[in-house]
Amino acid sequence: MTTLRFLYQLQCERIIVFVFFFSSTLAFSQTQKELVLGEQPIYKVAKTKDSIIADGKMDEPSWKNAEIRTFDYFFRRDKPADEQKTKFRMLWDDKNLYLFYEFEDSSLTARETQHDGRTYLDDCAEFFCLPIPDSLDMHFGFEVNIPKVKYDYIVLWQFHNNRSIFISSYDPQYEVGVTYDGTLNDDTDIDKGWTMEYIIPLTAFRGFNTRNLAGKKWAFQAVRQDRNLVDDTFRSTSTLFPTYDVILDVHPPNRFGLMEFIEN
Repeated sequence: MTTLRFLYQLQCERIIVFVFFFSSTLAFSQTQKELVLGEQPIYKVAKTKDSIIADGKMDEPSWKNAEIRTFDYFFRRDKPADEQKTKFRMLWDDKNLYLFYEFEDSSLTARETQHDGRTYLDDCAEFFCLPIPDSLDMHFGFEVNIPKVKYDYIVLWQFHNNRSIFISSYDPQYEVGVTYDGTLNDDTDIDKGWTMEYIIPLTAFRGFNTRNLAGKKWAFQAVRQDRNLVDDTFRSTSTLFPTYDVILDVHPPNRFGLMEFIEN
């Protein structure tokens, strides 16, 4: 690693640490939290003893113990055919979070090839996480399209003048596996669907306590972007938890649901 690259990465780390401290201080100084335990929906995350591989195939026995949820909240859609089905599962162990998405999809579409590019305009699986159960004005974001191009960031929600800041210099190491049944970027045929499997190390959630998680709750949201025409940027969006009165935005952390870590 060159000296210049090392100094650049060091500066990025300092910025992230400052952002964590600043946003956390603001949030914890509030007298009211917008997330209230007992009011949000809860996803119970089973613990796995398997050695899970990110291959998009869900071969490991522990996946049979994972709670299955569907994405039932849709917006930004033109017609009923845009409401394609999605199933979501999640597991954990002492080192990682494991996510599995199953998508029905009649048109597999993904054009973004650049890291931290606009993967959200493609067929894309997204995961937003805040490693506490309260409402801070920040969260971690992971967005990956079918070719496994990643866009990862830290969000400072409505940081200034109701505008949010996305810190894309946050580049955690995590694994993604994909399978798909159909042809990519071909509007002339009818496809069947695709899967995506994430392995996110707990160390990716910098600045938060990720040890002894059994019984604890974190806030999160899982999202699908569904693009069905190669030459059109329109896509429909569906979510695991409702966004209520928030129009055309899936990022407000005060609308997240909860995951609860179950020891089994």
